[in-house]
Amino acid sequence: MGCTKSLDKYKKTKTAQAGDLIMSVRAPVGAMGKTAYDIVIGRGVAAIKGNEFIYQTLVKYDADRYWKKLAAGSTFESVNSNEVKGAIINVPQDIEEQKKIGEYFLNLDHLITLNQQKITLLTKLKKAMLEKMFPKKGSVIPEIRFNGFANAWEQQKLGEVFETVTDYVAAGSFADLAENVVYRDTPNYAQLVRTTDLKNGFHSGSNVYVDKKAFDFLYRVNLDKECIILPNIGNCGEVYLVIPDDLPYKHNVLGPNAILIRSDTSDNVFLSILLQGKDFQEKLSLIISPNGQTKFNKTELKQISLNMPKQSDEQHQLGAYFSQLDRLITLHRSKIDKIKNMKKAMLDQMFIQ
Repeated sequence: MGCTKSLDKYKKTKTAQAGDLIMSVRAPVGAMGKTAYDIVIGRGVAAIKGNEFIYQTLVKYDADRYWKKLAAGSTFESVNSNEVKGAIINVPQDIEEQKKIGEYFLNLDHLITLNQQKITLLTKLKKAMLEKMFPKKGSVIPEIRFNGFANAWEQQKLGEVFETVTDYVAAGSFADLAENVVYRDTPNYAQLVRTTDLKNGFHSGSNVYVDKKAFDFLYRVNLDKECIILPNIGNCGEVYLVIPDDLPYKHNVLGPNAILIRSDTSDNVFLSILLQGKDFQEKLSLIISPNGQTKFNKTELKQISLNMPKQSDEQHQLGAYFSQLDRLITLHRSKIDKIKNMKKAMLDQMFIQ
């Protein structure tokens, strides 16, 4: 049997000891954490002495926007001491039940943290290897190479490496686009792929579609072949490798504010990694407009010089190595999403609403 109790029972203090619960009482109201040290707390946070069950209860309160509803209408989002103390929570009378519930969710949190740590390590490894397996500025030979390769890398302009450099507006004038392309919010012949879709893995929930007429009109940016997408208005510097079979929709075209590039002679997987490297990113930064929203154009992009191996085998091995790192990072992100979804579902089912 459970009972309801006020949070006032769980002492709210101006100091916190290691293990105490910390709650934000100003924007973002309700965010929860724990302290690993003895601390003195400042304005904007409250320290609460409670067990793991209480912590997970307050995590659920935050997810359910309980505190934000209390703060609604305030000029500055916040909750006061009385509102925190007066919050009513449902608590099992059996301490052992509290303990088991708390331990269950603590284990889920540990799994999330473990996967986040693996992502951090893999991201650091990728950054380090990008610097060592690609020549430094002024050099034509990388510090680390796969066995069997010794030739110096060669410089080529991006416009020479990529036979295709195009974008959404290459289809025609704004008047032509307005006449031939109509955005639709329900499934149609093709999906209009935006860089935000590529960034969030098509999980925004607000997809855009076009009909067959628009799809044919936008043939230059048809995503039916492996290619690389570079946002050129906002988020400049991001690089997305597009593999047609990995896209969620059968027919796809690229939306505005991005450039599609494709090589028919070099390894596009390798090239997508090359464009993430320090050398290209520094050169790209020089052509990005510093005023207002960041942007660059195709003409200047084509003039950027790329330092790359001539041998296709070396390109392929480099692309495969970094693709494996990316797959591992994606795998751990997917695990985190699954655990978070499980935690949310179990919070709803194991706590009284």
